[in-house]
Amino acid sequence: MSTTKCRAVVIGGGYAGVMAANRMQGSAEVDVTLVNPRPVFVERIRLHQLAIDDDDAIEDYGSLLNPDVELVVDSAERIVASQRRVVLASGATLEYDYLVYAVGSTGHVPSAVWGAAEHAYPIGELEQAQRLRSRLAVLPLSSPVTVVGGGLTGIETASELAEAGRRVTLVSDAIAPTLSTPGRRSVTRQLAARGVTLVEGSGAAVAAVTGDRLQLADGRVLPSEVTVWTAGFSVPQLAASSGLSTDSCGRLLTDETLTSVDDARIIAAGDAAAPSDMPFRMSCQSGLPLGAHAGDTVVARWGSGRVTEVSVPMYAQCISVGRTGGTVQVQRSDDTPRRLYVGGRAGALIKERVCRQTLQWMRGEARKPGSYRMPKGPERAGTIASPHVSGAS
Repeated sequence: MSTTKCRAVVIGGGYAGVMAANRMQGSAEVDVTLVNPRPVFVERIRLHQLAIDDDDAIEDYGSLLNPDVELVVDSAERIVASQRRVVLASGATLEYDYLVYAVGSTGHVPSAVWGAAEHAYPIGELEQAQRLRSRLAVLPLSSPVTVVGGGLTGIETASELAEAGRRVTLVSDAIAPTLSTPGRRSVTRQLAARGVTLVEGSGAAVAAVTGDRLQLADGRVLPSEVTVWTAGFSVPQLAASSGLSTDSCGRLLTDETLTSVDDARIIAAGDAAAPSDMPFRMSCQSGLPLGAHAGDTVVARWGSGRVTEVSVPMYAQCISVGRTGGTVQVQRSDDTPRRLYVGGRAGALIKERVCRQTLQWMRGEARKPGSYRMPKGPERAGTIASPHVSGAS
C-alpha cells in the first residue's frame, strides 16, 4: 500500500462523476478534485421540464458532494496521459495519480440533415434547454411545434409541451422502440390523449429543417415554428483528441474494471464509458453504479486491493408522459424488456419517485461514502479481461 495520498481527478460532475468522487472521498488515502464547467449540478432527467419553465433542473453541489471533494469550475481541454495531468480551458493544469473520465453525453444534431444545425433545438444540455425555453416564451401557444425523435427524451419533451397547451407533432421512424409492445401502446395512448400528433414510419426521417417547417424523406412538409431535436446523443471527444482508444462514438474504451485499455491510471464511468466496446444504455440508472464502481476501482488500485469487474443491473425504463402520466417498462437485468409495464398516473408517480431517489442516493453517498449498493447484474459475454491485474502501471 502506498504511504502517500492518491490525487484523484474526476472530469465531469454529472451522475457518474459525482458518485465516483463521493465514493473515493470515503477513503482516507484519496484526495478528490472534481472538474465541471458549471458551478451547479444539472438534473438532466428534468431538462424537458425546464423547457416549459416547470423546473430549473439544477441542484446545489453543496448538497450532493462530500464536503472534502474540491470542486473546480472549469473545462478539460486535453488529457496528457504520459505526464498524468489535465489541461484546463483556463490554462491551468491538474496533476493526478488516477483520473476518472466521466464527461457524460450531450444532445446531437446531425450535420447531414440540411438546416438542422442552424434551426433545430437540441435539449441534452442545460444551456440548450434554456435556449428552447426562451424561444417558447415568445411563441404563441397556437404555433406548431415538432419534436424529432421517438425515444424516451422525445416522448417526455413532446408530452410536456402538449400538456402546456402546445400544438405538438412527434416525428420518428418508431415511437418508443426500446419498449415492449404493450409498453409502446401505453405510451402512444397517453400521447394521443394529450393531443400529440404522431408521424412515424420509414418515410418519417427528416430531410431538411427551416425556421418554420421541416421536410420528411418521403416529401411531406410539416409546419414547425420550433423543431426540437432529440434523435440521438453524442459524447465529448476529449478522450479521442487526447490520443486514447475509443469506440466508434468516442466513448473511452475500457476493460470490465472500467480501466482504459491504454492506461491503468485512467478509469471511465457513465455515458462516456465503453467497457469491452459494449456500453450500457445511457441513463442515470447506469451512471450511478458505474460511478461507484469507478471509484472502487481507483481505491483498490491505489491500495493494491482486489479490482472487480463491473456489474450493472438494468431493471426498468421510466418515462414521464406529462406531469400526470407515465410508463414504467419493466426490464430483465440484461436490459431487454418484459411485457410487464405500469402506466398512467401510477407510472407518473413511480417516475417522479425515481427522479427524487436518484438525488437521495447521491446525497447518501456524500454523507456516508460506500453506502450506495446495487444488486449484481448479469454476466457479460465477450468481455475484455483486464490487462492491469496487479495495481497501477
